[in-house]
Formats: sequence, structure tokens, C-alpha cells
Amino acid sequence: MEANRANARASTGPKTARGRARAARNALRHGLSLPVCSDRALFEEVEALAREIAGPNANARIQELARRVAEAQIDLRRVRHARHKLLSNALNEPYYESRASSRVKVRFLIRVLQSSAPEISSEALTEFLTSTPQGSEKFATILSEEAKRILAMDRYERRALFRRKTAIQLLDEAKHYDCN
Repeated sequence: MEANRANARASTGPKTARGRARAARNALRHGLSLPVCSDRALFEEVEALAREIAGPNANARIQELARRVAEAQIDLRRVRHARHKLLSNALNEPYYESRASSRVKVRFLIRVLQSSAPEISSEALTEFLTSTPQGSEKFATILSEEAKRILAMDRYERRALFRRKTAIQLLDEAKHYDCN
């Protein structure tokens, strides 16, 4: 227990102003950590979906449970939309390449610009510097480069799926109880 306490005291987060600023922006990267009800348009969608789920003659308890289902469903849609947008933006980028490939090209260009570098034609240099992955290679590059962000979105999706499943179970139980 003492070792845990010592580790906790040492793990106080970023120390520098730059590190703190970066950590503060983490939750804002894609907006998925914000509650659905913080966005007016999404709040209205939640309310409309909740009314549809609850039905016209629902009591307050059923309406509240239907709202939970609707919030989780809208959250799920937001996560899936964010993931789709991330991947489609990268796929539609005509000159998309990995950071590793960019570093290789920069190192090569620096070497070519040195006075002792071997001769290379401008056409060959242009072809090398402008080459980017295409087709399935491009898709694989995007997946590997964006894996960390995709995994983060997967965590949001699993959380929303679990919240929706739990909310549906509670709603079903409440409806069953009201019928008896």
C-alpha cells in the first residue's frame, strides 16, 4: 500500500505549461467525452428519440429510462460518425503518407542537398518525394498511423454500447413491472 501511495504522489501529471496545455486539450480532440445534452441540437435529438421510445402514454419513470436509451444511442452514433470522418478524411487526402515515410523523405532530401551527395535527376527526385501509398497499402498505412485514435474511439463506442444495453434492460424491466 505504501508503494502505491508513493507512486500516486509521483504521478501528478504533466509538469510543464506545454504538457498541461496538451493534457487539457485531450478531451477536446474529438468532443466525444462531452455529454450529449451539452449540445443543443443533440439534446433535441435525444428528446425526440426518447419520446418515440417511451411512447405516447409513458409515465415519468419510463420517459427517464427512454431518455437514457436515447442518450446512449446518440452517443453511439456520434462515435461512429467521428471514426468514419477520421478514416474518410485520411482516405480522401491525395498525398497521405505515414510519418515514418515523411521522415525518410526529409532525411533523403537533406542528404541530396549536401555537396557530397550522389547525382540524382530532378525527375527521379520529384517522383520519390511525391510518391504516396495507394489502394490497400494506403488503407493499411492509415489504419496503422491512426490506430491509437481508433482505439480511443473504440473505447467510447464500447462504453456507449454498454450504457445503451443497460438502459434498455432497465426500460424493459420498468415496462414489464408497469404492465403487471
